[in-house]
Amino acid sequence: MGARTLISNSLRIAWKDLMELFRNRMGLVLLILMPIFMMVMVGFIYPSETSMKNVPIALVNEDAGFGGYNLSSTFITMLSRINDNASMMTLKDASSLEDVRGMIQAGDAEGGIIVSSDFTADIMGGQQGTITIVTDQSNPQMSAIIQAVLSEVFKQMGTALAQQNVAEQLNLDPSKALAVVEPFNVQVKGSVEGDFSYFDFIAPGIMAMTVMMSVMTGLPAAISHEREVGTLDGIMVAPINRLSVILGKTIAQMARGILQGVLILVLAMVLFGVTVHGNILLVFVLLLLGVFSFVGLGVVLTSFAKEQETAVMLMTTITFPMLFLSGVFFPIEQMPWFMQAVSKALPLTYVADALRKVMVLGADIPMLTNELAILIGFGTVMILIAVPVFKRAMTR
Repeated sequence: MGARTLISNSLRIAWKDLMELFRNRMGLVLLILMPIFMMVMVGFIYPSETSMKNVPIALVNEDAGFGGYNLSSTFITMLSRINDNASMMTLKDASSLEDVRGMIQAGDAEGGIIVSSDFTADIMGGQQGTITIVTDQSNPQMSAIIQAVLSEVFKQMGTALAQQNVAEQLNLDPSKALAVVEPFNVQVKGSVEGDFSYFDFIAPGIMAMTVMMSVMTGLPAAISHEREVGTLDGIMVAPINRLSVILGKTIAQMARGILQGVLILVLAMVLFGVTVHGNILLVFVLLLLGVFSFVGLGVVLTSFAKEQETAVMLMTTITFPMLFLSGVFFPIEQMPWFMQAVSKALPLTYVADALRKVMVLGADIPMLTNELAILIGFGTVMILIAVPVFKRAMTR
């Protein structure tokens, strides 16, 4: 059989599968709605402006003052002024630590600030005034954010007070006194110009994840369902090469995946202002390679399942761990070493990483040689395994 006949038969199989998709109106609607739902849901869950906005915080002032002075009032005034500009917190009065704990348990506050009873006395005695940050251990992520933000705010307030004291003692201009308090000016610059949010990190991963889910959920219907209703037997007895069947279904699934990937990219750019700093054509190539790597794996897994329900369960068992181990939502570097080793064996890891490099960092092909080689190699090996496995499954 010539190459032209092989390609022609493969395209006919792909067209048949796509026509079945287009005839299934509910399936077509879900194909489009799923990426929209994923992008809108995740995009609005993760805020892009600040990590802390109008969070209710209980404030306890136990300071008794010293020698007619009450420095806690100055501290609270400064805190309120900073908060008015940034709108990070909604400060709520509380009377004690137990009161703060009760407010957290009741859901009236996410955390608390306690100014110690000897706050003024300690500072006037040349010691540090104690400020306690109370966090909610039942919400570790929010607790970490509150702790980090409040610690930075208190550090800035302490620097401002120290700057004022040094200026008064040394008779210096307040702007020059800052160099005495903080001799180092630390600046941070990204490798790419512009402001980035967490959604810029997660959008490429969602694209890769949705493409994978589209392919892996479509294959059970493309193979197991057809085998159940008997249409696959008709295809298998036709005078066409088994490879044409594999390639045809691969092309159909690639079309599904690319359609959803493009839809997600458009939504990310239009709704959430995501900018593609690299070559847009390279993004499509990476999506195509991602689909290519998933299709072979999906065919192999589906070939072992006789019923569509079993195939779907098998796909879910494989794809669900990928979502959490491939760096789509959480950085791989923060995982335990053995989980990092597992993530390096998953094709979704390399698709998400490559897309992130192109879209966020503006990388080009020479910078993606490792990811490209792994995706092409993995996809090729899976297709080579899928052909004999598929043939054997069809003769059972």
